Amino acid sequence: MDFFKPECQTGPFYQERFGLCDDQNTTQAYVKETDSEKWIATVENPARRPLIFTAIDKCVIQDADEFGRRRCDGMLTTESLLYLVELKNQKKHWEQEAIEQLESTIKFLSEHHDLSHFRTKKAFVCNKRHRPFATIDNALQSQFFQKYKFRIDVHAIVLVIPS
Repeated sequence: MDFFKPECQTGPFYQERFGLCDDQNTTQAYVKETDSEKWIATVENPARRPLIFTAIDKCVIQDADEFGRRRCDGMLTTESLLYLVELKNQKKHWEQEAIEQLESTIKFLSEHHDLSHFRTKKAFVCNKRHRPFATIDNALQSQFFQKYKFRIDVHAIVLVIPS
């Protein structure tokens, strides 16, 4: 399973601000540079780093693949940064499900790729209907990092750190 296959990638995106969208149907997640009302997550990239977006659900992993195993919507990468993103547009019962999708994706990714060259690894749970977010529990953040070596955040803004 190749999480970096070109046919699932778009970009690079250099904009300071753009959105991640998921129409919540049978299509894959995608980047949208305009029409911010459609964005589920806002990517803020103040250093204008070149970002590649990879559609994981419905591209890297098709619906019929790995039946019963969950996966997140997409991934943003640079040469040293890897952000997994789960996009939600629900009012109830979404947080735990999103975390489970990210955990499963991290396991898939780790099974198929060496991630040691990525200095920054984060997992984002983004929900358009829940702004602003309460911070994630410190114990959960610590446990998630110890187990997966990814930081986790529940937020509608994906802030890309400067290199």
